[in-house]
Amino acid sequence: MVKLNRIYTRTGDDGTTGLVDGSRVAKYAARMAAIGSVDEANSAIGLAVIALAAGSPHAAALGRIQNDMFDLGADLATPGEDFSPGPMALRILPDQVVWIERAIDAINDDLAPLTSFILPGGNEASARTHVARAAVRRAERDAVALAAVEPVNPAALAYINRLSDYLFVLARALNANGAGDVLWVPGASRNGV
Repeated sequence: MVKLNRIYTRTGDDGTTGLVDGSRVAKYAARMAAIGSVDEANSAIGLAVIALAAGSPHAAALGRIQNDMFDLGADLATPGEDFSPGPMALRILPDQVVWIERAIDAINDDLAPLTSFILPGGNEASARTHVARAAVRRAERDAVALAAVEPVNPAALAYINRLSDYLFVLARALNANGAGDVLWVPGASRNGV
């Protein structure tokens, strides 16, 4: 259980921060970049949630995902090569990846096939979801960069990869199941003002 009595500790004044195992790393370390990007992506998802109608099943799914994003941050904050969960190791599990894959498939079943790349936009909820998708892509890049130098839970990498796909299909669903998508017109501005 988390209990925070004081928000500031002064322990990070030297430019380091603590990890789950008690070790300290520089705040600019690859691990902290990945954790920070996950936090930013989670915040962007929160903005998308508030653009949805009260009681929306998509809002409930995004709430679950926001909780998973905290799990993902905790996973990334736990260094080591043992990716099994434990009392001091909260890990993303393959079941979480399966859940998001099923959610992608369920949304995608109702969408018209893409005939073009789409531009982020349409309505507010869709546009905010695209912003969250882009933030998740950055978090994925940072997690993959971390994995190039230190061990990272493969399920965590799979989850963050699937999450951007989920947000893409959700953005389309929020645009009247794709009917409101803004299509990319390659080179549309080349010949004139």
